[in-house]
Amino acid sequence: MSTPPPPQGPYGPPQQPGPYVQPPYGNPYGQPQQTPYPGTPYPGTPYGQQPGMPPYGQQPWGAPAAPPPRKRRLGLVLGIVGSVLVLLVVAVGSLVVVVGSDEGFPEAKYQLTLPKTLLDGKYAFAQDMSGTLGRQIERESGAWNARDVKAKVGQYDIGGDRTKGSLVISGMYGRFKDTASSRRSMMEGVGEADGASIVGKPQDFDLPGADTTITCEVIAQEQAGTKLMYPACAWVDGNTGATIAEISAETVHQKAEDVDLEAAARTTLKVREEIRQPL
Repeated sequence: MSTPPPPQGPYGPPQQPGPYVQPPYGNPYGQPQQTPYPGTPYPGTPYGQQPGMPPYGQQPWGAPAAPPPRKRRLGLVLGIVGSVLVLLVVAVGSLVVVVGSDEGFPEAKYQLTLPKTLLDGKYAFAQDMSGTLGRQIERESGAWNARDVKAKVGQYDIGGDRTKGSLVISGMYGRFKDTASSRRSMMEGVGEADGASIVGKPQDFDLPGADTTITCEVIAQEQAGTKLMYPACAWVDGNTGATIAEISAETVHQKAEDVDLEAAARTTLKVREEIRQPL
């Protein structure tokens, strides 16, 4: 008795398995193709590079380069302004005394002010610290050659933006004698503040048209592990005296020999002309 044929479907007899059998699971087209370089995600790309990317980690042509690490100059400038103010206050405070006779002291005719702008509008007034740091100057006892002292301490920023640079003033007005000695004491006081030192020797400048000598020196100061350089200048006349420091991101990283003290003296003289006013 012969075996009956298997039942047929509506589309004829079942097909025989072909030479390529589909696995029950996974890719219906079999195993992934091997690339010419085993382990690379794309065929023909050596060392695992993505298509269209140059080898060895280079930037693709036409792509913008990664920005360089941000320089720390901005933070240094912002951080140093406050410390410079304290430093100058220490220097000016070394002169102040409120006792003694009036013998040898000139009549009071001039005062120091803090106008809205300085140096033909380059600097805009930022803050008046005469009521805080200025009071410290007035309370300090020091030299014998100052009487009836009132302090002025202020900060000015370039265009009103402290990130671009600042000019700080620590001064006093009253009646002073032996002004040359007082000016030297102020300059020495700057170098005696914590974290600061004088580089080289102070220089005296008798500028054309000036009725007082201006002394300038290069100050080195540590800030955030970095040594910064900037000029500081001072004058003392019969009624006014002040120390001036100008700080900017471009200048604080100068070498000491590159600091232009004569230019700093001219700036100080101009500042004096603008802030020294008749009583």
